This record gives sequence, structure tokens and C-alpha cells, in this order.
Amino acid sequence: MQKLRSSLWIGLMALGLLLLAGCQNKPQGLTAEQIAALQEQGFKLTDNGWEFGLSDKVLFSSNVGNLNAQGEQTVEKIGHALMDVGINHIRLDGHTDSMGEESYNNQLSYGRASAVADTLSSVGMPKANIEVRGLGKLNPVADNRTAKGRAENRRVAMIVTAP
Repeated sequence: MQKLRSSLWIGLMALGLLLLAGCQNKPQGLTAEQIAALQEQGFKLTDNGWEFGLSDKVLFSSNVGNLNAQGEQTVEKIGHALMDVGINHIRLDGHTDSMGEESYNNQLSYGRASAVADTLSSVGMPKANIEVRGLGKLNPVADNRTAKGRAENRRVAMIVTAP
């Protein structure tokens, strides 16, 4: 009886380990070359997927939805790098600081993400493969009580998605 119990316990432990191994957050469908390109561009693996590193995010001035020249060059560079390794699906999450009306911020954040989408499209990424979202003041990455924090929150996050 004890041998049966031990065998059952070992079997359950093995099953549990197999289930845990299956739950690991591994990138699905990306090659080593694609992962290397993402890392080279500053993307980090997060709970959302491969996300453009926050320290290198594309920032916007207050009440501005268009990319400045430097931001446009950054997005073009990233777009070319992704397309060169066959990554052509992305989600763009536009964000604002906490100043202003919620409806205005939602529109502005969507406009920011759309500006990035237009730039990615201009370097060859199919528009149908670009998901654009405006999240307004949701998900701040810095303190909205300071000017520096508000500036960091005016951004577009780029998340590589599965086809």
C-alpha cells in the first residue's frame, strides 16, 4: 500500500512539473534571429509580449499627436529592423499624461499611436497588421505629479504580436 502511495505521489509530482513547464512564458513562433533583432532594438520580453523598452520609448510633447523628426527616425529604424527579420505584426498603445479631460486624452493617445502606425506603414509594414489603441492616462510609467514624469507618460508602447 505504501509503495502504491509513493508511486502515485511521484506520478502526481511529475505531472505537476510537466504542467508548470508548459506554462512558461516563452515567445511563440519567433526565431533566434528575430529575438536577437528585438533585443538589439531595445525590446524587452514582458507579460504583454516583446515590448519596446521603456527607457527608449517614443515620447511626445504635451498636446501633440505627431512624431517629431527624431521620433520618426527612431520608429523608421525599428520598422526596418523588424521587417528585415520577418516581424510584421505589432500593437501600438498610445498614452498621455494625466492632465486634461479623459475623452481628449483618449483621442490624443489614439492619434499618437496612429502617427507611429503611419510611419511603420511607410517603411513597409502592412496596415492590416498594425493594431492601434489609445489608452489615455491608463498605465502611467512615471509619476504624473512632476513635469518629468508627465513627459515620460506621453508615449507610444510598441508590442510585437503573433500573426
